[in-house]
Amino acid sequence: MASLLRGRGITKSFGGLLALDRVDLEVGAGEVVGLIGQNGAGKTTLINAITGVHRPDAGSITFDGQELTRLAPDRIARLGIARTFQIPQPFPTLTILENAMVALVFGPRASGLAEAEARARTILESVGLGGKADLPPDHLNIVELRKLELARALASGARLLLLDEINAGLTAAEIQEAIALIEGLRRQGLAILMVEHVMRVILRVCERIIVLHFGRKIAEGTPREIAGDPAVITAYLGARRAAGGGDRAGR
Repeated sequence: MASLLRGRGITKSFGGLLALDRVDLEVGAGEVVGLIGQNGAGKTTLINAITGVHRPDAGSITFDGQELTRLAPDRIARLGIARTFQIPQPFPTLTILENAMVALVFGPRASGLAEAEARARTILESVGLGGKADLPPDHLNIVELRKLELARALASGARLLLLDEINAGLTAAEIQEAIALIEGLRRQGLAILMVEHVMRVILRVCERIIVLHFGRKIAEGTPREIAGDPAVITAYLGARRAAGGGDRAGR
């Protein structure tokens, strides 16, 4: 599978803290890749490096062959990369529909208002917010706000989605809906790199999983390989199970 996103030797420090230590990764077109690790492993820092929020100190990140490390976040978004945030950040004075329309009207594939509204309603319906489109964001609970984050990312027309813990706090039934939604996005040809702590989702939808531990990549492989990797069990899965984490993992 041809690489859409490729990172080589990604390194990032904050003062004396080495948050990312020569991390390599690849995400192919239409591939779903999981990114797991305990608290402080560097997962969100890696997402921030890819999207231009934090410029790497060393290493290279390319998207469809174009170098990203010197580009501003808006330029990276216009190339076809969209992300969600752990803490949702909707526009509070806009309706849920208007929040989704922003990326359609002002994004890389700008649409007229009528077209943008129709498309936004379709996207909101697909993530389960169709019935709340005309409400303000403060009418949504935290799970629904994460769905709005996903809707805005989809509205951008991105080819690569970076999902940062969008499934936190879901019930068992909602987890099944999330799995179906992600599998549907993959069938549409979207590539996804997902930071996730609901292991049921990771093991079900991801073709490969990357494991970070204190900023270093310690393992990469299929869900079966990762679940049986002694280094991963020692550093991550075993510690999580011993702590009674169930389906959950660290951030």
